[in-house]
Amino acid sequence: MNKSEAKNYKTKNMQISNLKHGGNVYTNAKKLNLSPSEIIDSSASLVPFAPPQILIDSLNKEIKNLGFRYYPERNLRDLKEIIGKFHEINPDNIMPGNGASELITWAGYEASKFGISCIPSPGFVDYERSLNCWNSNFINCKLPKNWNNIFPQTFPLNPKGDVIWITNPHNPTGQLWERNSLETIIKKYKLVICDEAFLSLTPNGEKESLIPLTKKYDNLLVLRSLTKIFNIPGLRLGYVIGSSKKLKQWEINRDPWPLNSFAIKAGIDLLSNRKYYEKWTRKIHSWINIERIRVSEKLSKIENLRVHHSSTNFFLIESKQSLTPNINYLENKGILVRECTSFRFLDEKWARISLQSRENNSLLCKEIYNSFKK
Repeated sequence: MNKSEAKNYKTKNMQISNLKHGGNVYTNAKKLNLSPSEIIDSSASLVPFAPPQILIDSLNKEIKNLGFRYYPERNLRDLKEIIGKFHEINPDNIMPGNGASELITWAGYEASKFGISCIPSPGFVDYERSLNCWNSNFINCKLPKNWNNIFPQTFPLNPKGDVIWITNPHNPTGQLWERNSLETIIKKYKLVICDEAFLSLTPNGEKESLIPLTKKYDNLLVLRSLTKIFNIPGLRLGYVIGSSKKLKQWEINRDPWPLNSFAIKAGIDLLSNRKYYEKWTRKIHSWINIERIRVSEKLSKIENLRVHHSSTNFFLIESKQSLTPNINYLENKGILVRECTSFRFLDEKWARISLQSRENNSLLCKEIYNSFKK
């Protein structure tokens, strides 16, 4: 595909991009006259546990000490040092951000310098949003819609282009890509952007992380988020690891205070205590391993509904007919699932389910079953 063709394709994408996200708890709570805590949100892939006490103590301490009275540290050096120690990476190769979304925007800025981006699809729509911000050319490369339950898997694409965006594990399919196959990909592109937002909460996921490879490849950027595993989407906290030269240019252009004092304090305290972090992740991995099997088995009993394999805390379901009536039925019951029309190459026959607590998973399965009886 030449640049002219890619530009036309990109223009079409900008016109029809559906920028829907999950997690619309407040809107649906108001609609049903419920409190947000009464909504079962299976549309956003967060862990169902209350944030750890170490985080609550950290935020309370920040309030007590009135740390928010002052402008936050602009260079975020203390947080970079902690992240660097945690991953054994030079702090100069780290840039914390206001959630993964801000960092995706800056990754799009970097991608725009190199030419045509390839987005394996169905994929996270924010990558398209980011590239559109910088008028950058991109194509959607179609992933297979069938895969087995043996993870990690070999990355199945070798598309043309200058830049490739990889999500590991992949969103929305839940496939976990093997590091060795991804390293082969790194060698073929001018820039590789790997979004590992869900990797820390995926059982055996860290073994496939590309963070160690950032020491070897200057064309690799790895994005991380603390939102998912600690259930803190309101704090907005993530970081990117990659070439210090690239990140310094981002820092020159970005907002002067991208993180507030609470997010900075939370990041420092959450990643300073590795023993606590590992205990927390073991809890998450155990929950996923148990509930993923239980929920999949229950939903697989529904006639004409297919449950796709996943390595992590979310998975796709596929119906022979539109799932829109089922999704509407669930919404009226205060249960949110992720409709998939905003994902390239998926339609209203697909939905994404995110695991909840055992009790809420049972209720979720029950109401999905009831939605097919209507």
